[in-house]
Amino acid sequence: MNSDIGDDRRQQLGGATGESRGAPTELRGAAVVLRPTTEADTPTLDRIVREPEVAAWWSVPDDYHDMLAILVDHEVIGAIQFSEETDPEFRHATIDIFLTAGRHGKGLGTDAVRTLAHWLIHERGHHRLTIDPAAANTAAVHSYRKVGFKPVGIMRAYGRDYRTGGWTDGLLMDLLADELT
Repeated sequence: MNSDIGDDRRQQLGGATGESRGAPTELRGAAVVLRPTTEADTPTLDRIVREPEVAAWWSVPDDYHDMLAILVDHEVIGAIQFSEETDPEFRHATIDIFLTAGRHGKGLGTDAVRTLAHWLIHERGHHRLTIDPAAANTAAVHSYRKVGFKPVGIMRAYGRDYRTGGWTDGLLMDLLADELT
């Protein structure tokens, strides 16, 4: 795995605290490749995030510059993102992901999450990762469990349902480094 990127791209991918995330140029999983998104990816990602099966859980982002494109056989099939808490007392990282509906249920999301989780733990030194799907998104919860994430608790009225404007519950899940499958 190569984790060196240029200073311009590193600035674009700065973490929540404004520090560089040291985003990878490319990560290879069993079936997926993760790489920083480009402007050329925007139309495809916009189309994917607007698919009814994806839009049920995701709103359309303002841009995709802080995400990694998920590719299978050179085709962009979704995006995955991470953020890092760098305070030494609370250091951890979070992950979020979406895939085109036509690729759901094939293990590709699991592969992408596992690939990024491996990098965050082994290359970035995180001992704990979190992910927070909608509590009703049973397919996502099942996928994350396969990577080793465990439910921690329900976050009530956590996220906006972009279709109805109402609030939905989220499921906080976490993964400790030694639990990664």
